[in-house]
Amino acid sequence: MARLPRLTLPGHPHHVIHRGHNRQPVFIDSADYTLMHGLLVEQSRIDGVTVHAYVLMENHLHLLATPAEADSLARMMQGIGRRYGRHFNARTQRSGTLWEGRYRCAPLQAQPYLIAAMVHMDLHPVRAGLVENPADYAWSSHRHYTGRVNDRLISVHPLFWSLGNTPFAREQAYAQRVADGLPTAVQQALSESALYGWALGDEDFLAELQKATGRRLSRGKPGRPRNAAPN
Repeated sequence: MARLPRLTLPGHPHHVIHRGHNRQPVFIDSADYTLMHGLLVEQSRIDGVTVHAYVLMENHLHLLATPAEADSLARMMQGIGRRYGRHFNARTQRSGTLWEGRYRCAPLQAQPYLIAAMVHMDLHPVRAGLVENPADYAWSSHRHYTGRVNDRLISVHPLFWSLGNTPFAREQAYAQRVADGLPTAVQQALSESALYGWALGDEDFLAELQKATGRRLSRGKPGRPRNAAPN
C-alpha cells in the first residue's frame, strides 16, 4: 500500500519525530547535542518554523513546532538532516544515511494536546532511565519552562500563558503537570498520531482541517482519548 503524503498544515502545532537508521545512535556526546540544538535554532529561523518544545535522545528527536508555510517544516527538517548528517558521518568515519527515512509528523489540536505533548517529551529521558527527574536532563525544553534556563530555541505557545498569571505560577503549574505524568492512552495517542501521520484532535478540529486538505486525516473514529488531561 502506498503511504499517504505527509500531513503538514501551516499555523498548527505539529508533533515531529525523527529517528536514526535502524535505531542507531545519532548523538554520541554533548558536542553532538549542542550542534543539533544550534542547527535547530538557525534552521527554524531560516525556514519559518516556531519551535515550542523538544527533546533530543540518543537515537531520535522530538519537536513540537508550528510551520508558517506548507513547506516550512519540510525545509527545516531537510536542512538539519543534511547538515547534521554530514557532520556525524565525518566525525564517525561512516557513510550512507544517518536517518530512518523521512521524518514523521502530525498536526495536533492545541487544546487539549499541546501541553500534553510537552509533558510527553519531557518524560522521555525518565522513561528511558537516563534521569530520575526531567530537570536533570540538559537536552530538552523542560528546564526552559520551569524557569531554570532561557533556551533560545523556544518560542512559547500562547496556550502556555493560560497556566498562570505570573511566570512563577506558570512554571510551577507546568512542573506539576510533568510530575503528574500522562495517562497511557494519551501517551499512545501522541506517539501513534506522529508515527502514522494522523491528525490528533476532536471531530470539529478534524472537520476544520479537512477543509484545508484532501488527504484522509485519521485512521479511525476521531476524537479525544479517554482520560486526556485538560489543558
